[in-house]
Amino acid sequence: MAHRLRLGVIGTSYLGATDAVCMAELGYDVLGVDVDEAKVKSLSAGEVPFYEPGLAELLAKHTATDRLRFTTSYDEVVEFADVLFVCVGTPQLPKGLGADLRYVEAAFSTLAAKLDRRVLVVGKSTVPAGTAARMRDILVAQAPEAELAWNPEFLREGFAVADTLRPDRLVFGVESAWAEARLREVFAPIIEAGTPVVVTDFATAELVKVAANSFLATKISFVNAMAEMCDAVGADVAQLADAMGYDARIGRRFLNAGLGFGGGCLPKDIRAFIARAEEVGVTEVVSLLEDVDRINLRRRTRTVALAREVLGGSFEGRRVAVLGAAFKPDSDDIRDSPALDVAAAIHDLGADVIVFDPHAMTNGQRAHPDLHFGPTAEATLRGADLVLLLTEWDEFRALDPERVATLVRERNVIDARMALDADAWRAADWSYRALGRP
Repeated sequence: MAHRLRLGVIGTSYLGATDAVCMAELGYDVLGVDVDEAKVKSLSAGEVPFYEPGLAELLAKHTATDRLRFTTSYDEVVEFADVLFVCVGTPQLPKGLGADLRYVEAAFSTLAAKLDRRVLVVGKSTVPAGTAARMRDILVAQAPEAELAWNPEFLREGFAVADTLRPDRLVFGVESAWAEARLREVFAPIIEAGTPVVVTDFATAELVKVAANSFLATKISFVNAMAEMCDAVGADVAQLADAMGYDARIGRRFLNAGLGFGGGCLPKDIRAFIARAEEVGVTEVVSLLEDVDRINLRRRTRTVALAREVLGGSFEGRRVAVLGAAFKPDSDDIRDSPALDVAAAIHDLGADVIVFDPHAMTNGQRAHPDLHFGPTAEATLRGADLVLLLTEWDEFRALDPERVATLVRERNVIDARMALDADAWRAADWSYRALGRP
């Protein structure tokens, strides 16, 4: 009977934990390693240290059977695994736009010093083009039998389990037939289900993720630029997007105007792309993505300006209820959150701001102890002069405008995500406003 591959996962934050759990779900024995003892303890107990729908149930299922384990020992994972996936983070540098590669470099350096046999090391972290070649050199300098492949991830927060088990495509950046065959063996259940595979070189594999994110960011910023035009001429950006979306060349997905994108991927990925494009002298890419980033950030300041306009030109002495803290629904991630940026800006301008989010309260309070946080949506709305919907949770979409009208002091709502039924709210005598809509 053929040996069933055993998989190691380096780094157990969002990407690594999701990858480890889903590989166990595919039937593999998986060992995750992390230097954070608290994180390893939590995962080993079957507890996910962040919110991602469906992940906690799978983690508990597989840690209970010992198919999935976690450790702080690199020696243990190196001895255990036939294939090692490097899933450590690449945040934006504290100073500058580029990606901080210290965790990637540390992971590969540590592995290189310990590997003494032929094993496949697979990079999944989002990195600038050219990084994989450097990691290969680090690896083979001390572990000449080891080989490198690059397999970028395409996870959407809130849909990470489905995106891992049923991805749109698999990208294999490889330099040998053996590496490709090993990856095909690992992903056999997914490939057999019909998922297409793109086999390419390292640089192309690295570019796919940032290019895809940059395209999505460009589409979002484009429709938000159209919203500014709609404001200027009295047009409706929602109807405009609907009409454009019928064009098969364009499509309706990601053509939603509003507060713009945030989170731990799109903003930092396009900024890292800008930094890398500057390094290699591709100025047209730099100019395009700088405009995309600028338009996106301007949505936050325009939302603050609209809120001030609705309140008669001043926030002083006014109570503002903010619905949403996470950068998107079905997540507790507040990294580069447009919602919290707007809430903090309005607070700094003198408003009494109170925030509620179904899952991001703890993270929001930790990041913004200066803001008030309500226990429920209805408690947050009580006595408000203005309601701002900044994250489009289903709970907020379902609010009854007649019911919540009895809670507020003034019936003013800004739907920064165009998630509400404007006609229903206006019928309940609310002043309903949204960027790009009359």
